Amino acid sequence: MADNAQEPQADQPKTKNQIKNEEKKKEKLAKLAAKQAKLAAIATESTDKKKAKKPKAEKEAAPVVEEYVNKTPKGEKKDMSEEMAANYNPKIVESAWYDWWLKEEFFKPELTAEGKPKPEGLFVIPAPPPNVTGSLHIGHALTVAIQDALIRWNRMLGKTVLFNPGTDHAGISCQAVVEKKLWKEEKKTRHDFGREEFVQKVWEWKEKYGNRIYEQFYRLGSSYDWDRAAFTMDPKLSKAVIETFVRLHREGTIYRANRLINWCVKLNTALSNLEVDNKELTGRTLLSVPGYDADEKFEFGVLNEFAYEVEGTGERIVVATTRIETMLGDTAIAVHPEDARYKALHGKFVIHPFNGRRIPIVLDDIAVDMSFGTGAVKMTPAHDFNDYEVGKRHNLEFINILNDDGTFNENAGPFKGMKRFHVRVAIVEELKKKGLFVGVKENPMVVPVCNKSGDIIEPLMKPQWWVDCKDMANEALNAVTDNKLKIFPKTSEADWFRWLGNIQDWCISRQLWWGHRIPAYYIRLEDATGIQEGDLWVSGHNEADAKAQAEAKFPGKSFTLEQDPDVLDTWFSSGLWPFSIFGWPDNTEDLKNFYPTSLLETGWDILFFWVARMVMLGIKLTGEVPFAEIFCHAMIRDAHGRKMSKSLGNVIDPVDVIEGISLQGLHDKLYEGNLDPREIKTAMSGQKADYPAGIPECGTDALRFALCAYTSGGRDINLDILRVDGYRKFCNKLWNATRFAMMKLGDNFTPRPDTKLTGNESLADKWILHKLNKAAIETNKALEDRNFMAATNIVYNFWIYELCDVFIEIIKPICDANTEGDEKAALAKRSSQDTLYTCLDHGLRLLHPFMPFVTEELWQRLNRRQGDATISITKARFPVEDPSYNNDEADKEFDLVFSIIKAARSLMVEYTITKNAKVYVQVNNPNVAKILSYETQSITTLAKGVSEVQVLQSGDELPVGCALYTITEEINVHLLVKGQVDIESEVQKLQKKIANVDKSKQGLIKKMNVSDYENKVPADVREANDTKVKALEAELDALNTSIAHFLKLKE
Repeated sequence: MADNAQEPQADQPKTKNQIKNEEKKKEKLAKLAAKQAKLAAIATESTDKKKAKKPKAEKEAAPVVEEYVNKTPKGEKKDMSEEMAANYNPKIVESAWYDWWLKEEFFKPELTAEGKPKPEGLFVIPAPPPNVTGSLHIGHALTVAIQDALIRWNRMLGKTVLFNPGTDHAGISCQAVVEKKLWKEEKKTRHDFGREEFVQKVWEWKEKYGNRIYEQFYRLGSSYDWDRAAFTMDPKLSKAVIETFVRLHREGTIYRANRLINWCVKLNTALSNLEVDNKELTGRTLLSVPGYDADEKFEFGVLNEFAYEVEGTGERIVVATTRIETMLGDTAIAVHPEDARYKALHGKFVIHPFNGRRIPIVLDDIAVDMSFGTGAVKMTPAHDFNDYEVGKRHNLEFINILNDDGTFNENAGPFKGMKRFHVRVAIVEELKKKGLFVGVKENPMVVPVCNKSGDIIEPLMKPQWWVDCKDMANEALNAVTDNKLKIFPKTSEADWFRWLGNIQDWCISRQLWWGHRIPAYYIRLEDATGIQEGDLWVSGHNEADAKAQAEAKFPGKSFTLEQDPDVLDTWFSSGLWPFSIFGWPDNTEDLKNFYPTSLLETGWDILFFWVARMVMLGIKLTGEVPFAEIFCHAMIRDAHGRKMSKSLGNVIDPVDVIEGISLQGLHDKLYEGNLDPREIKTAMSGQKADYPAGIPECGTDALRFALCAYTSGGRDINLDILRVDGYRKFCNKLWNATRFAMMKLGDNFTPRPDTKLTGNESLADKWILHKLNKAAIETNKALEDRNFMAATNIVYNFWIYELCDVFIEIIKPICDANTEGDEKAALAKRSSQDTLYTCLDHGLRLLHPFMPFVTEELWQRLNRRQGDATISITKARFPVEDPSYNNDEADKEFDLVFSIIKAARSLMVEYTITKNAKVYVQVNNPNVAKILSYETQSITTLAKGVSEVQVLQSGDELPVGCALYTITEEINVHLLVKGQVDIESEVQKLQKKIANVDKSKQGLIKKMNVSDYENKVPADVREANDTKVKALEAELDALNTSIAHFLKLKE
């Protein structure tokens, strides 16, 4: 047999198929020759025309595609009477609906007649307030996608739902924006106007530009109750800020102290840790610094080593520092008490080379690592956070050498008045002159940079207001431990315990004019002898209240009050957000109805800076945890996993994804920032690599769905625009499926008044309703678990793989059939239509939280059931479990049908048969045969290219010349291949299959023949093995039968 297989094909008789294929090949070659002759003639004619130098005909202008203009009057409902467009267009679909939703007040919380939340439940999200200076970025889009999905879902569950929007006054950013604007337009600083007039200028800017981000949120379909939009400096919220400060100050939680803070020279203010970026350097790096000439660069990423001379000896001690200019404020040299190199220097002093100051050598086993550097560490407690702690431990002198403007003060001696980084250069030269400079070594380091100005941060001693956080932090920890507060994902919960367990006090002073001015007043007594500075401060709700406090503190003494010029950290007012928006400290109806809230959703990167403070202040001031749950979303990165950066060109503007943008458009936007030419060139290369054809128009729905589909509980999302575009295609599939389905329903279709089963449902009807019910159950469960990836996958799979790919295909011939005079066919058609309507209606509702626009557009196309007055899908009930739809039997039976379809498809692919295929299903079980006999039309419909399906029972004769596919020991699928295949080759394939199946059988029997098999192996495993053996034996029988059939064809 093997020798025959190697003989040349030419020596074998040709089959009909081979002869037919050769004839087709000849036809193709003839057509190709004719085409080439025609092209040659055209080329000759073209050459002749060129020789004649005839004038070129002008190219016909391409048809102009008119830009879509929304003609729906603002706030009116879109006209749905027009015929559905042939294709989905996000711009058209997403127009008009949002204005109508707002006008109809669908986003307002529904209360009972008594003004209380509905019995179905309450769900409230205090939307994180973006900066009033901000514009929409991809993080906002992710936040809205997640939050609004939960809001719309809960609203559709019938609950009282409130999504409360607002903006943050963004003290530093907003003041900087207005200062730049005034300088650009009038060449004036804020000091030219004075505080009161400048603040008024900021308010004017806010009223004019501050709501731009609201308009951008409209684009995302955020279902906020806009009438409740709050601003952190509104009177209501400002009242809460003043009350909080006064209350916490009077009880001692807020106190005043002279401590180290992060100082930004450029902005001239203290900063929170959140406003400081840590720039990692791998070694020596030259950096530009704001406030210096553009061509000036300063050295970072190095250790400068220099020597101090030990008093009264000829010895020197060498120290190393990354900030050599701070040596002017050194007040100690620390060594490890066990370091033998310095035992003889314990208790001695060194002499400062520029001012002669005696500097003690102190012993510290906490701050000093003997193995690092020289083992001797210079201490500048007034300008370094680590040194500050050493200074407190050893009671060192704290010497400030820096003015607020970044110049050095009188404590710097000969360097007084010089800029800090000019001192860095000068001091090295002076140390060299004195013979004290030792050398420079490269040193990987982290440089703290202001993320607002790009300036290098300086640790600086200043008297500021601080919040003692320890007790409040313990309460916040207990809230999680006691299950009063849930944090998702679990990694963020671990972060919560780690950070709050090591919390530091919070500096809340900011040296700005824009913001909540600190309601603290300095009491300037005529005689303050013997009184500590901290005791000369009082707080008050207003000046009169402060005056009363001062009088009570210093009865009978003459004084004047001076309010602190500083403002509070923006995070202080933001920390009150969940309850200040409802009118706290007043006991308002809103506070009673909506607080505590349900959920706070935000990025994990501000879990501590904002969320933890809300929890601490909420418990402290209201006695309740401000929300029941914290959900931390991931950080969005590009498709390669890189952090988004303008200099890389990988920043994604959600509006560009919604509307689409060309590659040139992306390039043009790079010039709107402050990138230097080299960075622009790099960014352009990145854009060209990632978006060679630009970004396609995806629409809001596709973007929202994609962002939810990415959200799985991880800390990073690698956003691929191609995937977003894939979901735009999904929208197109929805559009086409609904459009097609409505044609099958017909213009006069009236849905039944309810969704109850009629008893006329086919197996396909029962199956798809079972799948719909399963999708509803699992989607609700996924949303309850905050598993947005699972929720979107469930709905997507239902629509694509179950409704579109299967059910709609199956019912095509049923709905297209002429049912006149055929009651059975009419009932089947109506049942299919009713089922289709229910699937469309409920399927769109399942999608709505993720894709609000396209679902509203399509849902409005559906006729309403009798008695259903719901006017918008936003108010339609979200599908929940319907026990009558649960049908595991139908699911199992339809899986059987699918197995036949898959087997037929597999055989057709294997034997390259694409049409007029005849399939025979051989069944040895009468019940199964009956089921499959009813479903032959479904099999024919879904197995494309199959023209006939016959179900054969035991004893029925199978046609000769069939290929085999075994499903179970009871079911074999056969494909008639007689006359279309090489018999010898097919017999060889079957023999190979027999060898493999027999090998599997023998291996299983060997396992079953081990000693003490009956006792060692569990009964269920033994039973499964017996079933497998029977199935393999049945398959062997069927394969041998097939060989026999093929061999008969040779006779």
